[in-house]
Amino acid sequence: MTEFSLSTPLDEAAIRQLNIGDVVYLNGTIFTGRDEVHIHALKLLNEGKDIPVELKDAALFHCGPIMQKEHEKWHLVAAGPTTSSRMNSLEPEFISKFGVRAIIGKGGMSKPTLDVMGDFGCVYLAITGGAALLAAKGIKNVLGVHWLDLGMPEALWVLESQNFGPLIVAMDSHGKSLYEKVRSDTERNMEDVRKILKLD
Repeated sequence: MTEFSLSTPLDEAAIRQLNIGDVVYLNGTIFTGRDEVHIHALKLLNEGKDIPVELKDAALFHCGPIMQKEHEKWHLVAAGPTTSSRMNSLEPEFISKFGVRAIIGKGGMSKPTLDVMGDFGCVYLAITGGAALLAAKGIKNVLGVHWLDLGMPEALWVLESQNFGPLIVAMDSHGKSLYEKVRSDTERNMEDVRKILKLD
């Protein structure tokens, strides 16, 4: 396990040096995006229209933040991660078309997404679920918001991060998944247990 401090926009070479189990802290601009951001952005792209932010080399956080507005300024209250599998059907196309370098979320993603991460140089960074207030400590400023008409949790929020983490590299650009490793290790251990208990 190696610890990295990375700044956005993210460099492909820096992303490709990461391996599952490494720890990452992020600095710089990150974007939130759940189902509706994915759908809306891909729709605009397929219509030949621009989106309001540059997602190439970006970090995308699967998050429905809780925000509070004071004197025309938005402040982040909590930033709990969304279960990333919700975006499984959308993420491969999203990564390939927008050039996102890092996805932040919880629970992991599908094999097609892992394959695209390898093709384009992207990683999945797992953040602890249920620690929304802790995650918010790594966000120093709300720089803006787009598509607020989609609703606060579904909008595209532009956040300034500082030492945001720890984030665990759970899916890397080399085709490895921490979730798959845990699954295979569990199956292997269960086989050993069955043999010991003579359950087969």
